[in-house]
Amino acid sequence: MKWRISLLLALLLAFVLTLLSSLVLAGIREDQRTRLERTFEHQASLANLRVREAFLTGERVAPDAFMDDSGQNLAVDIGEVSGMAVTLYKTDGSFAGTSLPIQPHADVRDALAITAKGQSAYITEGDVILYLAPLYNADERLGTVQFHGSLAEQRDFYARIRNLFLTTGGAVLAAGFLIGFLYVRRQVGIIARLNEDASRIGQGRYLASPSVRRKDELGHLSRGIFEMSENIASSVRELTEEKRKLIEAIARLEELKRQQKQFIGNISHELKTPLTAILAYSDLLGMYGDDPELLDKASTEIRQEAKRLYKLVEKALKLSSMDVYDFQAAARSLPIVPALREAIGRIQVKADARNIRIEARLEEGNVWADPDNLGHILLNLLDNAVKYNREGGAIRIANAVRPGTDGSELMQIEIADTGIGIPPEERERIFDPFYTVSDDRSRETGGTGLGLPLVRSLAEKQGGTVHLAESGPEGSRFVLELRLFDAEDTETN
Repeated sequence: MKWRISLLLALLLAFVLTLLSSLVLAGIREDQRTRLERTFEHQASLANLRVREAFLTGERVAPDAFMDDSGQNLAVDIGEVSGMAVTLYKTDGSFAGTSLPIQPHADVRDALAITAKGQSAYITEGDVILYLAPLYNADERLGTVQFHGSLAEQRDFYARIRNLFLTTGGAVLAAGFLIGFLYVRRQVGIIARLNEDASRIGQGRYLASPSVRRKDELGHLSRGIFEMSENIASSVRELTEEKRKLIEAIARLEELKRQQKQFIGNISHELKTPLTAILAYSDLLGMYGDDPELLDKASTEIRQEAKRLYKLVEKALKLSSMDVYDFQAAARSLPIVPALREAIGRIQVKADARNIRIEARLEEGNVWADPDNLGHILLNLLDNAVKYNREGGAIRIANAVRPGTDGSELMQIEIADTGIGIPPEERERIFDPFYTVSDDRSRETGGTGLGLPLVRSLAEKQGGTVHLAESGPEGSRFVLELRLFDAEDTETN
């Protein structure tokens, strides 16, 4: 491409130089001709004056007789004044006189015939030019004057100018071609760079910056390609992110499906276990209803299994209702310390059974929460702290007012245990419905994967949050954050 464009530029430049040179040389030639004509016309006018003066001041004779007597002297006088060789002819075209040492032998008959009609004529022979003009006295023709001029100087000048044009034109053409080639090569290089940028974008290798920084159209094009690259890269990133999210969502759905199956299996087992016990004791009562000891034991076991069954069904139904319906909480200003002490009291018996001590460091304050929901949250967190604790371990409960991320103040409640901890790979999923850390531990503790999802749903319904702050071999620590009571809450509810 660069060779074709450079050749085209060279041809255009050669055409322009040739045209300009031709016009200038034609102008020079025309100027030389015009100047020469003017010079000859001027000298012919002076010669007319000189001959007329001599004719009028001398004896009145015929023009040819006058030219015979005075022609030679007049030719010499006119030649000295004009600085050119002069020859005079009589009206019949015969020789009358000359300023040259010898008489010229040029054939001027055709030119003399023209001057006889009152017109001037030129004769060119090599570098010599002869100019012939008629001589008059008023309307009377006296003869013809012939000036001998040289064209050598003019032709030398014309040749020098022509050679100068050829030399300069050749140099300009060569320099123009070189400059044009270098310029075109640079532009083609830029276009090649832009083409490479487009190819890179097509291959998915996007630009970090514009490859061409200019203020002309190529610079604007480079900027446009860069912006296009950014837009495509952004779109590809967004599509990749959407694809990743979709893959994660599909994996999540598969995992939820697996957890749901696991949950159905777990809850089926949990439902069958108390039902089996209830049916077994019912059969025993039917067979040995008169045994007081069996009657007492069966009554106790049936009551415990029925309570267990009731709690399991109640928890599943509550979580299901929160997922399906827009759960309304009867929130109000609630002192936090009594709510914490009540929850501790309700879990104390279970903790004592495993020799687990409960340490509380409580601070007064009012939160905006539903009493029943807050009770469910605290009991579930404390129940997990007991179930997954070590025998003879401890539970630490503390609360304090802390600033929130949005500048507001929150009541932060921490519940820490000294239990078995949660594996790092499982910590992100413990709040998912139906999810249990391990089947063995779930079966051992009676867990169904509903406790923590219920806690999270209840906390969020009241504008709060709950999360696992830390977990390890020394135990786990959960943090519950609730809004503090504000008079505006009363106005809006």
